[in-house]
Amino acid sequence: MSTTEPAPGTNLAALRKARGWSQAYLARKASISVSLLSKIEVGDRTLTPAVAAALGKPLGLTMAEILGRASMEQDAEAHLSALRSAVRDYDLPGGHAVHEDQITAALECAGRLRDGAQVTGLVRMLPKLLRDATVHAHAANTVAAWAVLSDVYSTVYWLAARHRWMDMAELAVTRQRWAIEQQTNPLGSALAARDRAGTYLNDGDFEGGLVIVDRAIAAAQSGLAGQERAFAVGVLNLRGMTLAGRLTDKVEGKREAERHIASAADAAEWFGRDWNRHHMIFGPQNTATHVLATRLDLGKPHEALSAAEEIDAVLDGLPPTRITPTRINMARAQLDVGDRDAALESLTLAWDAAPQMARIHPMGREVFRVVSSLHRRSNPELLRLSRLSGIPL
Repeated sequence: MSTTEPAPGTNLAALRKARGWSQAYLARKASISVSLLSKIEVGDRTLTPAVAAALGKPLGLTMAEILGRASMEQDAEAHLSALRSAVRDYDLPGGHAVHEDQITAALECAGRLRDGAQVTGLVRMLPKLLRDATVHAHAANTVAAWAVLSDVYSTVYWLAARHRWMDMAELAVTRQRWAIEQQTNPLGSALAARDRAGTYLNDGDFEGGLVIVDRAIAAAQSGLAGQERAFAVGVLNLRGMTLAGRLTDKVEGKREAERHIASAADAAEWFGRDWNRHHMIFGPQNTATHVLATRLDLGKPHEALSAAEEIDAVLDGLPPTRITPTRINMARAQLDVGDRDAALESLTLAWDAAPQMARIHPMGREVFRVVSSLHRRSNPELLRLSRLSGIPL
């Protein structure tokens, strides 16, 4: 089980006070209202990713640092250290023999843990899997073997990004790109670009991330065909709409978001149900969850909730890694329109779907902080989520 730092709004207040800055000074530097900053810090409003990025700039911090890192319990620290060592030894394959079927089985197991948001189990098995995949890729030197290694690095990135360990995330995407470049693989290149854009997202450099996405879409459109091209273009557009929704200029953000939404919808027409390939998901269902999140990031909670009218059908069959963030986004939208009871219900569904992910998800923790603050009076469900999250009422 993971342990975490304070919820984002609480973390922000601590960072501001540590510098000796007043709310008025930070708000002016970040070009936001003092009223909004005050409400965020006391727990009356959620700290959104876009506002976190804006506040991070004058503080000299990334969006991920404002939201707060999630750490592991002490018994997982040794596994994390071993994983860092394996990432560092990317071009130093060990002398042990590795059979391809071993790699395949281990990669499938890692995929199940990732899809199930079982972060504790994942961090325990990744060091050995990464070393074995490195040995196999260097020995076999085939497109498939290097693609497997790239997939493992993608999972390392996923784990690191979920915890806001951005040093490891940055290194993982660099290694992922290196692995896929050893043998020509247009699909692998597209997926590596999608993860690289994710590091820009967590840094708060939304414009830079969009450049990476658009360049990768152009390459995928020229280098791939059929459903494989639709899949690559689709997952890149999902990343693009998330980046666009968080642009400071909401007029530009809406324009860019609508462009990516339309392109993703076109690509989704190739699929009846969502594909889960290389531990990434694309199709009409995941597109719908991203549209909901993007409308919310653009400051349109009513539009976000309208997009979620058939949410149970949309989430049917998707893994917990998609269900939990979507339920959290619904809770955030419900808070924005003043429906605290519905927000608590959505948050409960998010925790029930993937408790380990909800515990380390910054918006999951932030929404709970605000929900508990606004309810004023505890109830059994608030008490249960307080125990699970480690956030006191």
